[in-house]
Amino acid sequence: MQELPNLKQHFLTMQIKIHSEIKQLPAEEWNALVEDNNPFMRHEFLEALETHGCVGPEFGWIPCHIGIYDDGKLSAAMPLYQKYNSYGEFVFDHAWADAYKQSRIDYFPKLVSATPYTPATGQRLLSNSPDSPEEHYQILMQTVAQLSVDNKMSSYHCLFPRADQLDWLAKLSLNGSDVLLRHDVQFHWNNNNYTEFEDFLDALTAKKRKNVRQERKRMQQSGVQLRLLDGHTATAKDWEDFAHFYKVTFEEKWSTPTLNAGFFQEVASKLPDQVFLVLADLPAEEGSGEERGECIAGSLMFRSETRLYGRHWGCTQQIDKLHFEACYYQGIEYCIRNNLQVFEPGAQGEHKIARGFIPTETRSAHWLNNSPYQESIVQYVEHERKAIDEYRKQLKSPYQESES
Repeated sequence: MQELPNLKQHFLTMQIKIHSEIKQLPAEEWNALVEDNNPFMRHEFLEALETHGCVGPEFGWIPCHIGIYDDGKLSAAMPLYQKYNSYGEFVFDHAWADAYKQSRIDYFPKLVSATPYTPATGQRLLSNSPDSPEEHYQILMQTVAQLSVDNKMSSYHCLFPRADQLDWLAKLSLNGSDVLLRHDVQFHWNNNNYTEFEDFLDALTAKKRKNVRQERKRMQQSGVQLRLLDGHTATAKDWEDFAHFYKVTFEEKWSTPTLNAGFFQEVASKLPDQVFLVLADLPAEEGSGEERGECIAGSLMFRSETRLYGRHWGCTQQIDKLHFEACYYQGIEYCIRNNLQVFEPGAQGEHKIARGFIPTETRSAHWLNNSPYQESIVQYVEHERKAIDEYRKQLKSPYQESES
């Protein structure tokens, strides 16, 4: 744990610390800074990642969380990681890393403020001053800049921050370099005061409505049974099954599975009411006396006070339309049932438009530490912004709507 000097003379009672483990920060005081009960910012979630080896040197995510203490009590904080690769960020900077490498300049390590492996919007700058948090924000970002200079970090990346925090970061300049914004598109569902799933269907075009009904009917005809669980009702066996589905799916995509059954079980036990697990079982064999057959698939979601976040899906058998049912339609029904306002089902996926999801802009903030490529990257992000704007327009065009 590294202590830093005070960065503002008039904050005489403040102390700034860099923590190599989230458990070094007081859990209750950290969670008091988390708004909307966002599951991915809660101390329990971040600690489970560290406890079960989901982050660390093996995966290139090294915790260095910032804590600001006022008279010994945590008053502001930032989840922060040293990164030695770009895996699990969902905001791709491989072109930047390649340019640095070609010039024999180190791009890694860099600093990232995010929840690992989680492309979901939320706080990245935590403060106990809801009316005027900007002073805390300033100290946090000055600490980031100092860390970057002292430890020769190439850059800082704030991924999927809440809109108001992104807008504040967009006005910031550190050590003579402006913070740059990057843009992308996800597909979110919005709850327009629906009281039941049929209300949602009625709001769709006739083509989309017919498509959704047909998909749900085909899944039901398969005989597969769904179990809707939370952290109270899911068993250790359920989490072992889901961890297996998760692992198989990542390995089939030639990717690296970083989460495990221990992580899933701990989060479920610590945040039981914020977990929504959908498991799919084959019908029991006739005469077996079993209530259900083999469990073959699962979808895991998490909730805040206002939002549902779809996170992981995996299966060992492909059942027609099961993915759409478990990952999208059950999530929509959950939001309607629990009066949640937004459903973020994860990154990418134009196919979600046909199922009632709306193209939604996502943004992230990036600061380069004395980069020789500053001007080139400024041009890069501007071209990217224009391309994303054009892409969103195409997605919203009458032709796209008629085809969806």
